[in-house]
Amino acid sequence: MRTRLCDVLAIEHPILNAPMATVAGARLAAAVSASGGLGLIGGSLRGPEALRSEIRAVRELTDRRVGVGFISHLDDAPDLAAIALDEGISVIAHSFADPTPFVAPAHDAGAVMICQVRTVEEAERAAHVGVDVIVAQGTEAGGHTGRISTLPLVPAVIDAVAPLPVVAAGGIADARGIAAALVLGADGVWMGTRFEATPEATVSARFRARLLAAGADETVRTPAFDLAIKMPWPDGIAMRALRNRFTDEWLGRDDDVRAWSPQQSEEFLATEFTDAEHGVTPAGESVGVVNEVEAAGDLVRRLAAEVDAILRERPGSLLG
Repeated sequence: MRTRLCDVLAIEHPILNAPMATVAGARLAAAVSASGGLGLIGGSLRGPEALRSEIRAVRELTDRRVGVGFISHLDDAPDLAAIALDEGISVIAHSFADPTPFVAPAHDAGAVMICQVRTVEEAERAAHVGVDVIVAQGTEAGGHTGRISTLPLVPAVIDAVAPLPVVAAGGIADARGIAAALVLGADGVWMGTRFEATPEATVSARFRARLLAAGADETVRTPAFDLAIKMPWPDGIAMRALRNRFTDEWLGRDDDVRAWSPQQSEEFLATEFTDAEHGVTPAGESVGVVNEVEAAGDLVRRLAAEVDAILRERPGSLLG
């Protein structure tokens, strides 16, 4: 399983972990990169010194290339991206914002620029301003995502930005999903939910257990979490997470959550926001095929081997 993305990123397998804020740290990124994929650190919601610490920690764990990804509409994104480049990071990923201001600094530092998009219009804009790789994220994805499904979005983006490499994201968690994305024309995959169920991911044991027990129909897409903490996001973006007591109470009651007092928001953020039952539990619809904890490096190597087998055997079985 080798695509042109492998050449662009100097990797063996076209598998990337999503740079999930606070979840994807040095251990996860190092394990993915050491196994031949591209590991990405979640660079946002850490602060400058914490980001430097994660980058320096990953250098102690692997000599392979790693990247850092950012929630780029946040005010501190330019400063944090500058820190990553200053620390020698050679792959930078941006999401949720116009990538224009970030392209020149990345290229001036010799870095590859990845941009995650959720619409064809966003993809065309990113291609026009010079990004190197596009990630087309479907609504099946966990965490913050848009409205268009992966299956129609990926080929539409491929057609719109050719010949740029396009990576598929959203609803992909096993070899069958990876093989399907490659057949669609994608040059690789970007996975979040599957990597949450690895020992290297920074999630609680309770959340990981909830993740393994969940089925594909147990996620919801809602702005309620962000409204509760009064954190603005671009239009069309909402959080996909596992259903829990919070979503059971507040799903569909956006105006009620929007009316929370600052004190309510502060209390929720301080005491319940990361709790598996009452807070945000980001997960995509692929959670239904995530049923065991597996070391990230073993996962990447296994998936690569299984995709090779599928792509060799399945076409013949259909045509024979």
